[in-house]
Amino acid sequence: MKVFIKTFGCRTNIYDSELIRSNLDDSFKIVNSEKDADIIIINSCSVTNSADSGARNYINKFGDKKIIFTGCGIKLQGEKLFNQNKIFGVLGMGEKNKISDLLKKDERFFIDSNKNFIDNQALDSFNTHTKAFIKIQEGCNFNCSYCIIPFTRGKSRSSSEEFLIDEIKRLIDKNFSEFVLTGTNIGSYGVDTNSSLAKLLKKIVNLDGVKRIRLGSIEPSQIDDEFFEIINNKKIERHLHIALQHTSKKMLKIMKRRNEALKDLELFLRLSELGFFLGTDFIVAHPGESEEIFEEALINFKKFPITHLHAFIYSPRSGTPSALMKNSINGKVAKERLKILKNITNLKNYEFRKKNKDEILKVLIESKTREFYEGYDQFFNKILVKSDKNIEKKWLEIKDYEIKFETNFCKF
Repeated sequence: MKVFIKTFGCRTNIYDSELIRSNLDDSFKIVNSEKDADIIIINSCSVTNSADSGARNYINKFGDKKIIFTGCGIKLQGEKLFNQNKIFGVLGMGEKNKISDLLKKDERFFIDSNKNFIDNQALDSFNTHTKAFIKIQEGCNFNCSYCIIPFTRGKSRSSSEEFLIDEIKRLIDKNFSEFVLTGTNIGSYGVDTNSSLAKLLKKIVNLDGVKRIRLGSIEPSQIDDEFFEIINNKKIERHLHIALQHTSKKMLKIMKRRNEALKDLELFLRLSELGFFLGTDFIVAHPGESEEIFEEALINFKKFPITHLHAFIYSPRSGTPSALMKNSINGKVAKERLKILKNITNLKNYEFRKKNKDEILKVLIESKTREFYEGYDQFFNKILVKSDKNIEKKWLEIKDYEIKFETNFCKF
């Protein structure tokens, strides 16, 4: 039987899809197109209502296929889709090891997992990636007013250090050398196992074969003195993504965030002085974001040394406190605010790249698009490389490159 895996959402879902793929036995063949598949496995996302509707639209488009539904969307729409006969089966996120047996049966199935599961299978390959994703934990203990993830993923629970180190060693043996630590909230790693993200990093950097470690999003409140002890290690990427979500003190309280705007600024300035490029998340037009609050946020935002931005307009998520709040923001106003923040960040990124023009860029080439190879340097900036050689999946040290506003370029 031919299987296509459709992944929605984050890096954690990418990892989960690879786990599903690894559990399919030899009687199944992975194909690269829905049209060629007998079975489609949908790994869903539920961060926003639109994410849920995206999965439903996808199901309607391929309703003639045998569809298996998994991922965060199970908790919110799995049962409804199953009862409507729009999907053949529902696979709980903790039941990936059962996928082959379930697909061979003629009976429909609905198997959910409790929210305390932790995956105990190690990956030793990634089918379509030059870098390896390592899921270090599941779930989140935060209760931000806009977020449904603690409901869909449960409380934070961590994989053991021994399990993760073994997984990384397996991947090193398969010639992977760049590792992305991911999870629902990686900064909470170890709160349940007497460990921490810093302790884990100290063990990973000592592994031969590890050339670079990238970190997923981390919360400002989770960066402590122990973390600062390890982050200057040469194997750790010189880019950190620290989730602010907003830079107004009032809005952070409305969102029930744990971070504080001015303390966040001190943290960012300290990290910038150490040579880090810094990214963040920012939710625009959350209910209550008055003109006064946005102006306060904008004044503060301009002070932050932010070089990468994942900003998006607030979308209500049914079942969260924010979805019940009034004072919604006009769509046109929201788009204007989003554009302002993106323009500020793009300019700062360009200025920071020029400031660091003497840096030798260490790049793992990931792909080729038309005449250019593409990869990311240690500051998580894309570079386009023109070369007559086949340099895909190669590590390059690039000294001579052209800095343009949109990205960096070079010939190699």
